[in-house]
Amino acid sequence: MQRKSNQIFLPMHTVRPKKFLGQHFLTDLNVARRIADTIDTAADLPVLEVGPGMGVMTQFLMQKSRELKVVELDFESVEYLRRTWPQMEDNIIEDDFLKMHLDRTFGGRQFVLTGNYPYNISSQIFFKMLDNKDLIPCCTGMIQKEVADRICASPGSKAYGILSVLIQAWYTPEYLFTVEPHVFNPPPKVRSAVIRLTRNATLSLGCDEALFRRVVKTTFNQRRKMLRVNLRPLLAELGLLSDGHLPTALTEAFDLTLRPEQLSLAQFVELTERIYALLNV
Repeated sequence: MQRKSNQIFLPMHTVRPKKFLGQHFLTDLNVARRIADTIDTAADLPVLEVGPGMGVMTQFLMQKSRELKVVELDFESVEYLRRTWPQMEDNIIEDDFLKMHLDRTFGGRQFVLTGNYPYNISSQIFFKMLDNKDLIPCCTGMIQKEVADRICASPGSKAYGILSVLIQAWYTPEYLFTVEPHVFNPPPKVRSAVIRLTRNATLSLGCDEALFRRVVKTTFNQRRKMLRVNLRPLLAELGLLSDGHLPTALTEAFDLTLRPEQLSLAQFVELTERIYALLNV
């Protein structure tokens, strides 16, 4: 059945949720509306929705008079969307979001990223967002609560980790609200959360950004160990160990008895700068 863009409804029949795609279809219209409304802080920008499924959230986005595109990998969902909203035909992208060239999506223009993200690739979605941070000034959507907690965590907390540091380097995160499992089909075994990430004013970290990522990821691989232990693999790879010993210039300049969860963003930048300086001696 074809629907008009101003009609709000729950699907009468459903696309079969596919476990291998991490699909949990939202069945609560109120929650769908609230998620769609999270994009309102980024007025006038076009919107890309990831994983629309049967369009429960898409129908609210369509009412916002924005240029809207949706990207969906599941062929069954794509067929449902085309059949239900033929007016969206030219804006339904059947593709893997993680493989898309986002600079081509809206002709190189900035856009808002949103969606009920597949839980099995949510971290990868955020890493792709970071790779395209100049195109995406705002990202909103629903993810596992545990992942949302990590993104919003502060130094010293148990949730603080790779996503916390890398995302907060470029975005200001907001934890907006929690969503319970019963509003999904099938219900996930975890609680969910809706967040908003807004691009901050940072233009440069003041250090080598590729090395910064490596430092953050390496140190959190063994988050309970001191930096002097978990930095060894990276320093060895960079050729900075001398007879198995850490560089004196690094141990004297930075407290390597700290654990990664104790470091602020500024301290990670400083640590990266120290290591980079050793590469250029």
